[in-house]
Amino acid sequence: MPDQAVLAPGLRGRSLVSIRDFSRLEIEEVLATASHLEGHRGDELAGRQIALLFYENSTRTRNSFVTAVHHLGGSLCGFDSAEGTSVQKGETLYDTIQMFSAYSDAIVLRHPRDGSARWAADSASVPVINAGDGKNQHPTQTLLDLYAIRGTQGRLDNLTVALVGDLKYGRTVHSLSDALSMYPGNKLRYVSPPSLRMPSEQLSSLRQAGVEWSEHDCLEAVLDEADVLYVTRIQRERMPDETEYEKVRGAFRLTAGMLRKVRSSLRILHPLPRVDEIAPDVDHTPYAFYFQQAAGGVPVRKALLWLLLGIGERA
Repeated sequence: MPDQAVLAPGLRGRSLVSIRDFSRLEIEEVLATASHLEGHRGDELAGRQIALLFYENSTRTRNSFVTAVHHLGGSLCGFDSAEGTSVQKGETLYDTIQMFSAYSDAIVLRHPRDGSARWAADSASVPVINAGDGKNQHPTQTLLDLYAIRGTQGRLDNLTVALVGDLKYGRTVHSLSDALSMYPGNKLRYVSPPSLRMPSEQLSSLRQAGVEWSEHDCLEAVLDEADVLYVTRIQRERMPDETEYEKVRGAFRLTAGMLRKVRSSLRILHPLPRVDEIAPDVDHTPYAFYFQQAAGGVPVRKALLWLLLGIGERA
């Protein structure tokens, strides 16, 4: 169980919509609490209910939240698909949020519309945690990404991080770039097809923050300098038509043979699910860390619930 020293009273009652909602110090509070909660099981959430409202498909995010709530002795309500709910009858997101604010102590929301999580947080009377809003942000994924990076590299600063794949529609790379820009000395290498480059407004924000970044269309160009290789799939479901997807399908594929000259400390991350962008033979190299990365979602999401609900402050 975390000591009082790692609790962040300022987070109690707060929502998490964008990773920028938290300061660097608050991010460190979450990561420290997650470390303390590794393996912890208790009843700190007994009598409290968490609503999981997932309008989009999810495997890891939803189930790691389910596991986190169970590990802390809480109960769950909500849905994992809009089918079979009043959404199919035309119920608005506002009305749904109002109802689940009355039913629960916190809401975890995944929604296909950009900005939906911010709107929900402004409407709710309980904390809202963004579990992914369209192509915009995925801050809880970023927290577990940071947890994995710090765990493998021993730090979150002065790193060269290569982000590969769909940088236009991939919300995980948007959130992670924002987070890494808070730490000094980080260099970001963006590798993607020309049509899937990082949005210009994101690059402008990094430039204003003084972050060194560069764009590349060849994966091999960044492998030998990377401390972390963050690979993502092509977001087929967010593309306007199948033609666009077919143009970039299989643009980058990492194989074990490509890792002969990389740094021994390199770790390969992926938010999952993967399709064909990482070959199975990479799984057996010492550089693969994506399954361990995903497992870190449980302690990180336990830490979020712990801090946002002020568990450590209860008498």
